[in-house]
Order: sequence, then structure tokens, then C-alpha cells
Amino acid sequence: MFWTILIAVLFALDQVTKAYVRDNLPLGVRNEVIPGFFYFTHVENTGAAFGILKNGRYFFIILTVIICGILIYVMIKNKQKLLRLAISFILAGAAGNWIDRVIRGKVTDFFDFYIFGYDYPVFNVADICINIGTFLLVFFVLFIYKEPKKENAAAEDLMAGAGEDDE
Repeated sequence: MFWTILIAVLFALDQVTKAYVRDNLPLGVRNEVIPGFFYFTHVENTGAAFGILKNGRYFFIILTVIICGILIYVMIKNKQKLLRLAISFILAGAAGNWIDRVIRGKVTDFFDFYIFGYDYPVFNVADICINIGTFLLVFFVLFIYKEPKKENAAAEDLMAGAGEDDE
């Protein structure tokens, strides 16, 4: 239940911020927040992250459903809290951008940073959720996940048994 609420809260935060930007900041307008560093800029993205694969709406709609289905299955089967947290963030972000693609045909982005003179691609709350979730997932896989011992033990028993038959 906690994970469902977390996903719903993150999804709602994404949708509310996007609606606010669409209603209050004309498309293409840039509002300076921190001079030379951070702006609110209303852009519409028909592609994926950073505008790649423009006009891939139906591809991304289908791909998102497939990936979310797999993630939900993994989340249900695994009780590891960090893994569930990672998947919750990814699901919330994916759902936020997915609903934009389904209903509007494009994703609203508005966080605009200039970092060390580089104009970083504009992004939204859903993108932040996906990145946090992906970071947590990579951390989990690299530093926490362990292969189940039952499968390894069964394989070792099988190998040990094979050696005894050869004698």
C-alpha cells in the first residue's frame, strides 16, 4: 500500500506542476530564476529524454506499458525495500510522461539549467523521478543484490554428483 501511495503522490506532483506550467507560462517563454543558471522554460517534447526519437509517440506509449508491466511484476515478486523504492520512482515518472503522450501527444518540460555554460536539456518532475529510480536501481544491482543461494547450491550439488559418477 505504501508503494502505491508513493507512486500516486509522485505522479500527482508531476501532473500538477505540468498543468501549472501549461496554464501560466506561454510555450517557449523562459523565466529566469537564478541568472545564468536556472530558468523555468515551457517546452513541449514529442520524443524521449532530451528530445531523442522525435514523434515516436506510439512507440513510447507501447514501450512504456511493456516496461511498466515488467517492473510491476518484479516489484510484486521482490520484497527488497530499496528495489521497490527504485521501481516506485520509475513507475511514477513513466506514468507521468505516458499520460501526457496518450492525452496530449507530447510531454511538457520546464526545468531549464545552464551548467558550466552547457544548456542542459529541459526536463520535468517525471524525468527527475525516472532518474532517481534508475540511480537507486543501479545502486541496488551493483551493491545489494545477491544471486539466490538455492540455485547456486543446486548447481554445486549437481556438479559434485557428476564428479562422483565418473569414478
